[in-house]
Amino acid sequence: MRHLNKITTAFCAAALGLLSLTSCEGGDLFGINSPDWLTSRADSIAAARAANQGSDVIEGLEEDVYTVGATDYTTGWWAVFSKYYQIPEGQKWVAQFNLNINPNASNTYKNFAMIICNDEDRGAANYKEYGAIRYDNQPSGNSEWGDLIDRSLVESTLTFDTDTDTGVDKLGGKVTLTVDRTEGGLIVTMTNGTVTKTYTQKSPLANLNADASNTNIRCFLVPEGSFINFLGSTIEPIGGFTSAEDKQPLSMELKGVPRKILQGTLLADALANVTATVHFETGVSKDVTAKDLTFQAIPDVETLGTKTLVAVYNKTYKGEGAAQPVIASASFEVVDKMFTCVGAADNSTPFWGAHSDNIKVNPGESFVMPFTNYTSGASNWNNFCVVLCNADGSTEYAVVRADNYGWGTGYDACVHEGTQGDWAAWLKDMDGAKVDLIVTNNGNGTADIEAVMEGASGTVYTQVYKGINGVDPNNCYFNITVDNSHIEFTEVIGAEDNSTGFWGAHSDDLNVPVGRTVTQRFVNYTNGANNWNNFCVVLTREDDTEYAVVRADNYGWGDSYGACTLSGGQADWGAWLKAMDGALVTVSVTNKGGSADVKIVMIGTDGQIYTQDYIGIAPIDGDNLDMHMTVDGCHLVFE
Repeated sequence: MRHLNKITTAFCAAALGLLSLTSCEGGDLFGINSPDWLTSRADSIAAARAANQGSDVIEGLEEDVYTVGATDYTTGWWAVFSKYYQIPEGQKWVAQFNLNINPNASNTYKNFAMIICNDEDRGAANYKEYGAIRYDNQPSGNSEWGDLIDRSLVESTLTFDTDTDTGVDKLGGKVTLTVDRTEGGLIVTMTNGTVTKTYTQKSPLANLNADASNTNIRCFLVPEGSFINFLGSTIEPIGGFTSAEDKQPLSMELKGVPRKILQGTLLADALANVTATVHFETGVSKDVTAKDLTFQAIPDVETLGTKTLVAVYNKTYKGEGAAQPVIASASFEVVDKMFTCVGAADNSTPFWGAHSDNIKVNPGESFVMPFTNYTSGASNWNNFCVVLCNADGSTEYAVVRADNYGWGTGYDACVHEGTQGDWAAWLKDMDGAKVDLIVTNNGNGTADIEAVMEGASGTVYTQVYKGINGVDPNNCYFNITVDNSHIEFTEVIGAEDNSTGFWGAHSDDLNVPVGRTVTQRFVNYTNGANNWNNFCVVLTREDDTEYAVVRADNYGWGDSYGACTLSGGQADWGAWLKAMDGALVTVSVTNKGGSADVKIVMIGTDGQIYTQDYIGIAPIDGDNLDMHMTVDGCHLVFE
């Protein structure tokens, strides 16, 4: 049955306040021609600096001081990144940083990985990766990956058999990272003096840049369950070095502000998962949480309507009191109900007084629409009705109700049956009933309509109309209307503030019969952080064994994924990602017996239509194919 994956979002109150400003001190420099006591002092400083950098002082190492990852060790994989460091052909890059390993870490991969890519930003249309090299070494695991990384070229002084071996703590401390392209190949060295890992590739690197004359590569670091205190670099990163001196905030951008807040919710509770990117002097930025911000709703948060949210941040880069705070704003709406309705919420809308959009159902397709039904309770017919019609509604094939009754030219031929033995109990149960409506275009001039209704008491009722005839298979649409009732699209997967992590929420499984297509439509909302922070389509057996998982952004995985052909991949990924926040998405899964197709149509908030197809996912057991949706830093509202 449906509604097994509801997500309840719990919030913690945010601690808000302003910090007072404190001062910072700098240091002095000493020359070798100074008096003896000064020379002695200079020698001690030089010795300390040499010790801090290892046995050899690194020539050309410039100060580059910033933090990558949450200092409470909560950073997940691919959540935060270092700066880009661009390494031309024939040159070498050396970086130093303190790697902070969680004392309670129980997995060897809770350290960092270096990603090697072409000379493009992540998310750019031409962005390509050579692969990744992680500091831990596990030959049977996943400590290196990428089509252009040869794992046989890796050596390490510490090797793990499994990702739960002890010893991850040995990876912490000051790490010196070297990427050497001076001999035409690629030599990578990671060492903290205790553990040394090397990758030695003598063959020339392939050029993944669109411009063949550009032979630059880029490297950046990604922590997981750890954090990095960067110290220095011999190559100036894109965006410039970051000085160790404290920096004043210049501007701020809010993220994760909910579009709607239910009336009566405390502002602190509603905004507990809001974050902000704060930009400081010298071009450095960092993400902060709600506890570091002060919020105010203008004019208030008690009354219904559109409000302005003002957020204030009053700290320096090091967390001291700022000379002048920075302010950012956003808008949200205070509502008494969180979801889209057809019909008035007080059930006053009369028969035929409100309709949903017309939705097309293609030949051989079943369209699944979940909603919640509310009724005045006066009569059996005071519930939803389904109108089967052509595109403009000028021709009605049939109108069928929730209570085993209907009419129209195609209705007389259909077989209809229901399980409502006690009509009084059913009518009472329909006020708040969870409904799965399935409209099927058989492709032969007939259509079927089925409603599975889970009543407020938990009792499940069905109403079926099979063989509605006279249907033009190429012009088959339906809509929902009401009669002193209303429906709400309340099926939401993921937290509405887009805080649900990957695989954190799933829709119900839907069976896809052989030779059929099953389609669902929903609105996709994303935190906008990355292309993959959108919906995923999961194809499984009935026992949840996965065939394949495919994303909205031209990527997927699974045993059956490698056989498929991808089409889509947007020309402007930045515009696409922005348009996906509120995009109307239609996902269709077709069971072809031994293979399956997934076709996705996304109508972005910019009015553009984007498509993404995965054709020929195989092998598939045609008699055992289910589908469902999951999320990653996004949420879905089904229609």
